[in-house]
Amino acid sequence: MVITDNLLSSLLATRSHTEEICAPLQTEDYVVQPIVDVSPPKWHLGHTTWFFEEFILAKYKTDYTRFHNDFAYVFNSYYESVGKRVIRTNRGNLSRPTVSEVYEYRDYVTNSLYSFLEDNDNTEIRALVEIGIHHEKQHQELLLTDIKYILGNNPLLPKYNDTFNENPKVNPSTRYHKINEGLYEIGYKGEGFCYDNELSSHKVFIEEYHIANNLTTNREYLDFINDKGYKNSLLWHAEAWDWINSNDIKTPLYWHNIDERYSQYTLRGLIELDLEAPVTHISYYEAFAFAQWKGERLPTEFEWEASQQFFDWGIRWEWTESAYLPYPNYSKAPGALGEYNGKFMVNQKVLRGGSVATSNNHTRPTYRNFFHPQLRWQFNGLRLVKNK
Repeated sequence: MVITDNLLSSLLATRSHTEEICAPLQTEDYVVQPIVDVSPPKWHLGHTTWFFEEFILAKYKTDYTRFHNDFAYVFNSYYESVGKRVIRTNRGNLSRPTVSEVYEYRDYVTNSLYSFLEDNDNTEIRALVEIGIHHEKQHQELLLTDIKYILGNNPLLPKYNDTFNENPKVNPSTRYHKINEGLYEIGYKGEGFCYDNELSSHKVFIEEYHIANNLTTNREYLDFINDKGYKNSLLWHAEAWDWINSNDIKTPLYWHNIDERYSQYTLRGLIELDLEAPVTHISYYEAFAFAQWKGERLPTEFEWEASQQFFDWGIRWEWTESAYLPYPNYSKAPGALGEYNGKFMVNQKVLRGGSVATSNNHTRPTYRNFFHPQLRWQFNGLRLVKNK
């Protein structure tokens, strides 16, 4: 075997885990697309398969025959340079190909890829396999959050399963760590895998600040709601104020006020709101307004990275005050893979840390997630910072 056993094992484990995530679903669940930001599970299964087919098999395997000539059109996402595609809003209209056909497609590509990699190896192919694995791990997280949105917007509020724990216990005692002013090195350093948006490593001067060891809890956020935080225009950005009023936003996503008591829809179904759990499914707009109400602020992504060793993270994606921009000396990958990150560096906020839906060992202290400020279907939360 030419290519490393570890890489092949990781590939097969990743492909298998994606299907394990979908195992609790019924066939009807695979096709639903309630909003543009949520893709049907069937589409995720096909798209992660197309990625390997398009960027490795079709390019490097000389005798490769595509599973279906139309699947590139159906399962391309945003790669303009690769060809035409079904627009994002129409993914829920794809009653065909069927779920069983998509699983056949997955098997076909996985088996073809494994056979090809047994006898073919070079630095470029290894790099593509690795990014394909990490790409699929990103979609595993999206699968969980999209499944939650699909089921959580079904009026019956069906459960996904009985085992997914969204609210792990956290340190009950909040304190603030002082971080001294100075130059801090930001960005990825090392020989392992990272995305191009984590490069290049560079120094940033940071003023003294104090950062909370804990994420903000549901109890604290409920105090904000009860103090009419959603009705106080002075706490909100102008476009955020328009957003909450236009969309009648009064609580985090998935909160239900039943007989003057709050419940929360989770992947285990509707449960009583856990007041000590970190608040989740809030937008940047809401995170900012809460920080204003507390007389504090959100950290920049540089402050977050400079102090991440002082607190536990990986429970919620943490909104930062940083715009998603390229680092100094940033360079996009050549060709279509250059569309992976760079084309989104506008009008988005950076999130750091990972969440309960993030694949194991997928994130790093330098990992940069990014979303538009109104989005909250991910497991988004916040951590507060005080100045001197």
